[in-house]
Amino acid sequence: MVERLWVELDGARLHYQRAGSGEPVILIHGLSASSRWWSPNVGALAEHFEVYVIDLIGFGRSRGRQRFVLSESAALLARWMEAAEIERAHVVGHSMGGFIAAQLAAEFPEKVLRLALVDAAVPLPRQRRLEHVSHLGRELRYTPLRFLPLLATDAVRAGPKTVWGAFNQMLTADIERQLGQIQAPTLLVWGEHDTLVPPAIADRLAELIPDIRRVVIAGSGHKPMLERPTEFNRAVIEFLTAAANPP
Repeated sequence: MVERLWVELDGARLHYQRAGSGEPVILIHGLSASSRWWSPNVGALAEHFEVYVIDLIGFGRSRGRQRFVLSESAALLARWMEAAEIERAHVVGHSMGGFIAAQLAAEFPEKVLRLALVDAAVPLPRQRRLEHVSHLGRELRYTPLRFLPLLATDAVRAGPKTVWGAFNQMLTADIERQLGQIQAPTLLVWGEHDTLVPPAIADRLAELIPDIRRVVIAGSGHKPMLERPTEFNRAVIEFLTAAANPP
């Protein structure tokens, strides 16, 4: 059973969901998305873990007086963990959520058990904005048709101001110098055909993060958790359960 929960924090009303039992796992969505993007994954993960799926401020059901600020999101997430009584957790972040997850692991290492970065925008390729938009159009070919309404409604719910503001912050954000501080064992999960955040970004992350391994999801674009959920779930569960079942 999935519980829908809210917490008031720093003038924001944050929505999150909880399911399953065991070690906590936090799932962080990407730009113009919401917790609903993890719907094909929660059930499988909840068979092994206590799964938490949060809506970032301005996205999904979460709203606040303040606007979304990428550089402050990791610290806000750490405070949310305290409010939700989560001492330590595995953290999985997709795209922009991967940026936030990596920053959380670097700045609050005591809170992160294991880290999975899914096509993480850390950082985005240094391209013009129109190039990113053109890549977005090509990326949609890998999205199952049944998920297109979800993508559209989440983008509309967030609104152009929030989405465009977060997008511009991602283009200029840089936490490369912090990545060497990550202590958590880290898994890179990348879609084979990602054009938004290409595999060269994963190559760079592999150079910067000390304890890292990598999985490529064949036939997937930028959203492997939606496009190839069976393969994605298997890879993440194997990585996270390895902590409890060392060789």
